[in-house]
Amino acid sequence: MKGSLIAAAGVALYAGEIERHRIEVTQQEIALRGLSAAFDGFRIAQLSDIHMNEFTEAFFLRRVVERVNRLRPDAIFLTGDYVSDGIGSRKYAIGAAWECANLLRELKCRQIFASLGNHDVAVGAREVTEALTTNGIPVLNNACLPLERAGSRFWLAGVDDPVWGHPKPELAIPAAIRNLPCEPVVLLCHAPDYADQLLQTAAGSAVGLMLSGHTHGGQIRLPLLGALMSNKLGRKYVQGGFRLGGLQLYVNRGIGTSGLPLRLDCLPEITLLTLRRG
Repeated sequence: MKGSLIAAAGVALYAGEIERHRIEVTQQEIALRGLSAAFDGFRIAQLSDIHMNEFTEAFFLRRVVERVNRLRPDAIFLTGDYVSDGIGSRKYAIGAAWECANLLRELKCRQIFASLGNHDVAVGAREVTEALTTNGIPVLNNACLPLERAGSRFWLAGVDDPVWGHPKPELAIPAAIRNLPCEPVVLLCHAPDYADQLLQTAAGSAVGLMLSGHTHGGQIRLPLLGALMSNKLGRKYVQGGFRLGGLQLYVNRGIGTSGLPLRLDCLPEITLLTLRRG
């Protein structure tokens, strides 16, 4: 019994202090239908689920920012949950949003865009959005904009969080930008399982790539059992890439933790996506 307790303590120490602070850069090439030659090789860094000051410390987020800056991406997309709901007061969580946004301001990239997560909406969508936009990070909430290069473009859209918000894909991806030649749509949507609902809509059928977080990759994964932690709208597509007909989905494991300050077989992730012509 003593040996088992020592072993359990060792695993907890590793999961809480070592693996939780290790960063994995996952590199993926995405062949995107309709992508123009000007964007072939365009590199996107994705960050998600920071959960500032629940367990994610300022020093660790600084380390993440420095790592992203070394990658020198063409764009950075942030897919929600900058803060945590239910940890301390609402005032504390809003303060964490500003601290998080102030640190994210150190990202050295001209094109940084964000969407909100369920914790952000629960704490206060307006306040979290204000913290980000004041620090130069536009938030796409049921909205879209073009990313342009050498006379070509693709569309970046973002929907409100599907768990606690009100996603409106018809606003995020209006008919005017759907299925245009050489103008694919990339969507930021925090909860990955929303992809199934999205594909039932006319707007969803125009999305070539959807980037999500929310799941933390399960946060704690055990042999044979897999992910021990799951979230609403984050149980089916837990980590990595999926192809759903014409839609490609990538689920980032996130940077922070929630509920428990532990990660096991599930490193914090920076995703570096390279777009290729499909």
